[in-house]
Amino acid sequence: MIVNKTKTYTHLKPTQILVAEFIAEFKDRDKEFKGEHIIIDFSDKINIEIKEILLFLKLSVQHRKNGTSFVLVCNGISVDDVPDELNVVPTFNEALDILEMDAIERDLGF
Repeated sequence: MIVNKTKTYTHLKPTQILVAEFIAEFKDRDKEFKGEHIIIDFSDKINIEIKEILLFLKLSVQHRKNGTSFVLVCNGISVDDVPDELNVVPTFNEALDILEMDAIERDLGF
């Protein structure tokens, strides 16, 4: 996994072929990302399936409980197929927009 940390978020790009392998590494390194807003960028992975995206549901819920954002960047995934607890967007710029909207919601107490 390629990790790029900024002042406001951590951008992760999987280098693994299988999503399950990426999740295993992410979970192993989870303490490294504690308290950080996470963007996981699958934009280079072709043919990612909804069932693979759903593997991130528990992680997303946990981050929200901890007051941080968790966003997946995936092409070809219909937002209608994704639970509300999971932020999935088609581009990196939209992921940055989600981080801003989440910050506003937290400031307003939502």
